[in-house]
Amino acid sequence: MIVIKIKTLVNDSVKSIYNSVKRFPITIGVCVLLVIMLIITNENQSNLSRETLKTIQRIDMIIALGIPLSLCFKLIFEKKNIINKLNKVFIYIVGIGALALYYFYLLKDFSTISIIRYIGLNVFLYLGFLYIPWVGNKEHYENYIIKVLGSFFIVAIYSIVLYLGFSAIIFTLNRLFSINIEGKIYYYMSLFVFVVFMPSMFLAKIPYNNYDFSKTEYPKALKILLLYIIIPLVTIYTAILYAYFIKILVTRNWPEGLVSHLVLWYSTIAVGIIFFIYPLVNKNKLAKIFTFWFPKIIIPLMIMMFISIGIRIREYGITENRYFVFVLGLWVLGIMIYFSTAKKLKNIIIPISLSIIALNSVFGPLSSFSISKYSQNKRFEKILIRNNMLIDEKIVRSKTKISEKNRTETSMILSYFKDKHSLNDVKYLPENFKIDDMEKIFGFSYTHAIYGKREYFHFTTNGSKKPIEINGYDYLINMNSLTNDTVKFGDSKEISYDMDGKLLKICDSGSIIYEKNIEEYAEAVFNKYKNSSDSSEINIENMTFEDENEKVKIKFIFDYISLESDDNKTIENINDINFHVIFKIK
Repeated sequence: MIVIKIKTLVNDSVKSIYNSVKRFPITIGVCVLLVIMLIITNENQSNLSRETLKTIQRIDMIIALGIPLSLCFKLIFEKKNIINKLNKVFIYIVGIGALALYYFYLLKDFSTISIIRYIGLNVFLYLGFLYIPWVGNKEHYENYIIKVLGSFFIVAIYSIVLYLGFSAIIFTLNRLFSINIEGKIYYYMSLFVFVVFMPSMFLAKIPYNNYDFSKTEYPKALKILLLYIIIPLVTIYTAILYAYFIKILVTRNWPEGLVSHLVLWYSTIAVGIIFFIYPLVNKNKLAKIFTFWFPKIIIPLMIMMFISIGIRIREYGITENRYFVFVLGLWVLGIMIYFSTAKKLKNIIIPISLSIIALNSVFGPLSSFSISKYSQNKRFEKILIRNNMLIDEKIVRSKTKISEKNRTETSMILSYFKDKHSLNDVKYLPENFKIDDMEKIFGFSYTHAIYGKREYFHFTTNGSKKPIEINGYDYLINMNSLTNDTVKFGDSKEISYDMDGKLLKICDSGSIIYEKNIEEYAEAVFNKYKNSSDSSEINIENMTFEDENEKVKIKFIFDYISLESDDNKTIENINDINFHVIFKIK
């Protein structure tokens, strides 16, 4: 009996994969190509230069972007009943061309902007996948989404179980029979399961756009979850927020930043709740009451949220993070007003509007990048004008002492542009300006931000593009992968690193032959650069330290040090240290 069930399950899976490949051949082909590229990348990464590896990783990202793009194309073909093969080929060629242009012009590196734009475009395409088949259909969109998402979660559970099962089998074989199976097999298996098998099974369950949902039963488990568990919890949470709102009005003590996050994510989840319970409005009294009253009740809380966001923007200007919070809040507010005023809801407007906002947030003059640069430039300009440092659109050194707040704000604005964009985007700066030029241009050096009497420092080497001299040494170890662990080498030797105590040890036959607390090196870097105008990139030579005893010769190469100090520039805590060591046993 069990054998028959297993055979049936296998046959059903094979049939589903066949149907999926038949309906979405390009998408499944792109998934397979992505897996092949990721395996090739993993197999050859130790032999590739850093630049070549980054190029291949960018290609992998473009291939991954082809998955939702090809899905959207296919669903458009079905929606518009496009059957002419030449038309399909032409559209796919246009898509390939668009991906190529994106690779060369918009994914040149792995900067913050590139990654945010890539994520935003993925959000736009995957949301398009969810609404394209139902554009123009008047009813039952919620049932369609429940069907699609329900299928996704079921297939995801199957895939996780399949991966864990095969992993357990391989682990057991490796342990019991000493087959010596390499660890990378688990990674390759996860690629096959989650990038090929799971999409194939999921896409086979996507309904066609002419599927009749009028007689579809609403899932009982989802109904119980939403109506009798989630809605009561949301109601209690709403009451707590209103009590907190009253407290703020009474005490007139407005918390910065906290309110916006408390309200934003809860209201975003509420949009989803109303979306999913809408098919029950005419059948269930609780669903009807919640759908009618909640969008109206939440609006005062959202006004409170926007006041909180406004306080932060007024003080520090707009950055990408604040932009996303503000825009998402506007979207939620718009949807709640729509829920409150529309006589009959067309909930397909939710993913359509969100996808448009996602695309607009990463492209064009109203994108998060453009608005943030404009806002920070206006802050910068106001500081210059306030301190009489802007004459004929040129920066002049102030004749009076600049307040610490203005020095810090100027430094943080320049640091923001340096890290997120480019100093060339800052208005009024002279050509080829560097952070080290602040004393000469502004009359004061870079001023670190201090939070609650603590000052935070981050020291990074610029040696990523420089070769490391290893002559005279036998071993090189990346200590970042050795946190609170021990690695054996030679016949009886081992090296260990205690992250909490910042203590490195090398032992031979159980006896310690070398021991070092690396905090002293972090302190040395801090003492040398704590007053520097730009500690973000330090020459690798100044982040390298040598040590030696009668048995060990060792060199420490630090990649990154993060620490915090008090207002007397005394180290309070070392948060993070990334480093390599090369050493030789004498």
